[in-house]
Amino acid sequence: MSVINLQNVSLVRDGQSILSNIDWRVESDQRWVIIGPNGAGKTSLLRILATQIHPTTGSAQVLGQDFGHVDLHDLRTRVGFASNALANRIPLVETVLNAVMTASHGVTGRWNEQYEDIDERRARRVLGEWDLADFADREFGSLSDGERKRTQIARAVMPDPELLLLDEPVASLDLAARENTVRLLGQYAQSPYAPGMIMVTHHLEEIPTGFTHALILVDGKVFAAGEIDHVLDTVNISEAFGMNIVVDKVDGRFRARAHA
Repeated sequence: MSVINLQNVSLVRDGQSILSNIDWRVESDQRWVIIGPNGAGKTSLLRILATQIHPTTGSAQVLGQDFGHVDLHDLRTRVGFASNALANRIPLVETVLNAVMTASHGVTGRWNEQYEDIDERRARRVLGEWDLADFADREFGSLSDGERKRTQIARAVMPDPELLLLDEPVASLDLAARENTVRLLGQYAQSPYAPGMIMVTHHLEEIPTGFTHALILVDGKVFAAGEIDHVLDTVNISEAFGMNIVVDKVDGRFRARAHA
């Protein structure tokens, strides 16, 4: 089943072309990484998939629903989205448990919503899956960067989404926090019960095991797309980034380094 189907999608903002003629199809059992130079349009593409913005032209279909013919608010509840922009809307005094549980109602701070025992049980289970069980009663503002990133991901998977979008889920983390989060993402990606996944990153080293496909964006256009080992190679990465870069894999993880 296709969870994403984009045909000739373009995005223009303030007269500037951000995305151009994007054709892309994602199946529910695929795990995609989007990579490309700064300004390539990666986050803008993810925001279209998250139903936050409309493309300027072209046809966009998410979870079988066509933009322009569906209530995007309803569709949004079926898509998990973890991003720093969303995390910035979570009240710093909110408990980690509530920061995750409120995703069931599509809000970022607990107010007058009514939650059932099943909501709390699921939230606590999700916290356990992302190494956050001991942080349930901590305030979100007291967490480290790594703990906040994992809370964002836990919140995104809380509603049991049919599509999971991750915008730089390990950016700015120290080595230990990065590796822990990448490990957890790899375990999740390889689960047969996980939804279709799409992750934006700047670094090949941040790609978890279990990811199956890659899309390289350059200047808002698809430079290469397909099975991950065929796309993320020395030739494609060097040309896309305009620099001689050697790409290889160590223990199933990608590695990139400059080559004179």
